[in-house]
Amino acid sequence: MNILFASSEAVPFSKTGGLADVCGALPVELAKLGHPPALILPHYRKTRYCGQPIEPLGIDFIVPIGSKMVSGHLLKSVMPDGNTPVYLVEQDQYFDRDELYGADGKDYVDNCERFVFFSRAVLEAIRLLDLKIDVLHANDWQTGLALAYLKLEYGKLPRYQKIAGLFTIHNIAYQGQFWHWDMLLTGLDWKYFNWRQMEFHGNLNLLKTGLVFADAISTVSPRYAREIQSSPLGSGLEGVLQARRDSLFGILNGIDAKEWDPQNDPHLPAHYNAETVERVKPICKAALQKELGLPRESSAPLIGFVGRLADQKGLDLVIDVMQRWVQTSDVQWAILGTGEPKYHKALEKLADRFPGKAAVRLEFSTPLAHRIEAGADMFLMPSRFEPCGLNQLYSLRYGTVPVVRSTGGLADTIVGYDPLAPNENANGFAFEEYSSLALGEALRQACDAYRRPEVWQKLIAVGMNQDWSWSRSAKEYVALYEKTMERSGVTTN
Repeated sequence: MNILFASSEAVPFSKTGGLADVCGALPVELAKLGHPPALILPHYRKTRYCGQPIEPLGIDFIVPIGSKMVSGHLLKSVMPDGNTPVYLVEQDQYFDRDELYGADGKDYVDNCERFVFFSRAVLEAIRLLDLKIDVLHANDWQTGLALAYLKLEYGKLPRYQKIAGLFTIHNIAYQGQFWHWDMLLTGLDWKYFNWRQMEFHGNLNLLKTGLVFADAISTVSPRYAREIQSSPLGSGLEGVLQARRDSLFGILNGIDAKEWDPQNDPHLPAHYNAETVERVKPICKAALQKELGLPRESSAPLIGFVGRLADQKGLDLVIDVMQRWVQTSDVQWAILGTGEPKYHKALEKLADRFPGKAAVRLEFSTPLAHRIEAGADMFLMPSRFEPCGLNQLYSLRYGTVPVVRSTGGLADTIVGYDPLAPNENANGFAFEEYSSLALGEALRQACDAYRRPEVWQKLIAVGMNQDWSWSRSAKEYVALYEKTMERSGVTTN
């Protein structure tokens, strides 16, 4: 099969979140399985400095955007694997900006127009580049319109008749909603602006558009695929997803097993694997304690958190538990991330008052994130919702036991340890109720287990010996592409 990924970002060309990680890793794994992929992305200002060669193709195009015609150019690059082609859509008026989607905390006011243009460019590129495509794999709201154009405008043309469309939701909370008059920018007939297709409470909704016009829909974990079919996690689109439940599938994201490998991680003071973790991991813990200014106490459980300091990530629960525990327990905390000012303020206050218990770094640092994964004993993810989650997978690989709330991909990957009914597959600790009491109880159980080396080392061994690589996920996507083609009624080109 020949797969074309349409995405607004992909590592190493552009990134704001997990979408970029998926679209940067999955195509490379598909190529290894013998299914030639290609990517098409906007050419942002930041893309110029991605470290990959970029060359003009001398291919120009013009597409209608509302009542005007807008021109663009196609460039070509390649993924770091050296085999997977990447096509870049250049249009400086839309994409030559400091950030991808907005600045100073606000979205760009012309985001609808920008991604109408990109979606049209995706369809034009197939023709202009003479690409033979079996599946167009569109991702998130920025490319939802590409599937509408495939069905409504290009579907009858010979080159496009045998292209099936898959749409992946990475986080349904971000939907690409715009006022109704932006429907004019799409060039599509107003008859499609209705509650069954593109309209959502009076607005144009580009995520909904992708859901409606795709042959199949996927999201980033099986549990999340079920959760978004009901309120509140469906974010208002649960009815659409219920109607399409037979076409909705959940596939867990994978991790980059080369970047996240404790045997070869250049950011660590010492390297280890499942056989040497018990001996070497304490070296990483001691080094992290020293780096963060925490007392080098091997017996004190060290809890790590890396991520956005936001409501979604359960920071209200974390701070509530920390405020009690820093005064009553010997547990240490290592917090890394940026986010909402209220959480910055609360964490800074805790770190100032209890410097021997709480170390807080309000920044984003890839090297430090790796060292926390290796040096912490436990990793905390008490999310309100979590489509997939990657940090719990990094933690398993690094022998750092996750403590999570059972939602989305966290529920699909973490089997909670129960001291009253031990499970041979347990690899962490989990709780259901979204409350600081439930989080505190899960952490208490984890700390009790930490003081029982035979239990703790078994949890570590189970996690480190599991396969959460993209090679596993890619095989599931191959099967899904075949289903998508069956549902579209086409066969391989």
